[in-house]
Amino acid sequence: MPGLRTLALSVAVRGGARWEDESQSGWSHLLEHLVFKGAGGMGARDIVERIEAEGGSINAATGYERTSFEVRALDGSLGLGMQVVSDLVFRPSLDPTEIEREKDVVAQEIAEAFDTPDDHVFEMAQTRAFAGQSMGRPILGSVESLRPVTRASIGDWRARLYSPDRMVVAVSGAVEEAELLALAERWFGNAVAQAADAPYSATFTGGAATLSRRIEQANLVFQLPALSATDHDLSAMRLFTEILGGGMASRLFQNAREARGLAYAIDAYHEAYEDTGVLGIYAGAAANRAVELAQVCADEIRSLAEDGPTEAELSRAKAVQKAGLWMSDESPASRAGRNAAQTLIHGGPVSSDASVARIEAVTAGDLARVGARVLATGRTATAVLGPRAANGAGTTFAEGLALQQ
Repeated sequence: MPGLRTLALSVAVRGGARWEDESQSGWSHLLEHLVFKGAGGMGARDIVERIEAEGGSINAATGYERTSFEVRALDGSLGLGMQVVSDLVFRPSLDPTEIEREKDVVAQEIAEAFDTPDDHVFEMAQTRAFAGQSMGRPILGSVESLRPVTRASIGDWRARLYSPDRMVVAVSGAVEEAELLALAERWFGNAVAQAADAPYSATFTGGAATLSRRIEQANLVFQLPALSATDHDLSAMRLFTEILGGGMASRLFQNAREARGLAYAIDAYHEAYEDTGVLGIYAGAAANRAVELAQVCADEIRSLAEDGPTEAELSRAKAVQKAGLWMSDESPASRAGRNAAQTLIHGGPVSSDASVARIEAVTAGDLARVGARVLATGRTATAVLGPRAANGAGTTFAEGLALQQ
């Protein structure tokens, strides 16, 4: 777009932890680390210094379904960003010494996640939600699953995971279309696709996990199976989540925190995957209030599902959703990342106007229908981490909804 001074490049791959079998758990995340240790004749320091010398920044992230690389830079830096990311995904050095060193770094990251209760409790819940599946294993993997990685094995995994037929290059900000197409052809156009087995369909199994630890606060995660990223009711699902626990005006915040003082932190979230989704609640609470809090969470979900929202709640949630969308439009990085993800999911970007129209079209009846769909599955996944007094919170949540753990 002319007149802008910055740009954002997002290169997203349809591939991540979900594509791993049990013996490869954590390989996608390890690979993302390793490509930054050297690529295209550049060392680790060269990679970041070349970007930062132009006033930019570079980062990457690995999820269950996508791996993404992001460059934020000044106008005129698109060619450099394209070259560097192309080298990372197609021409990493994968030096054996660096592989062993990075295994140790990831081992520390795994230990740090375990030592951080409000991180580890989410892993516990994910493990129960998708037990025995790649979606139920930590993205970081384990020390044991990373130990066998060699230059040859991780190189083969890179070729299959970062296959160009599942890759999207998106740029927003100070960019001209002709320049983008020419650079994309130069740096990404000659890569050869590699066959890879698609992941199995995910099944929300449900279950309960508890871990007693001598810490001050109980950390709670309650999950229900929800809607996928391509479901026709996705906009309604997002509004349901917003009303339930999306902000300070939400039901959970007002009832559990403000009215009863049961938790300092509480919110609801919706994770939308390709073929399934998760509606979740996270809360941090005193252990002796955790069971009461779990009952409140169950009551609020059932009330919203059975009675629907008030007109004021639905109007407010729509305003929040639209504001978030339009605010993200003002950020080149947000636009580039969103366009890349939407292209992988839907085959192309979804305009903000189209998204707003879908939000505006949602009715109170739509939210009630979404709530009924969530509860009809009959399963929950719960995780409780903290003092023993909180251990019954998961069972209370499930029983409060009359569902199975």
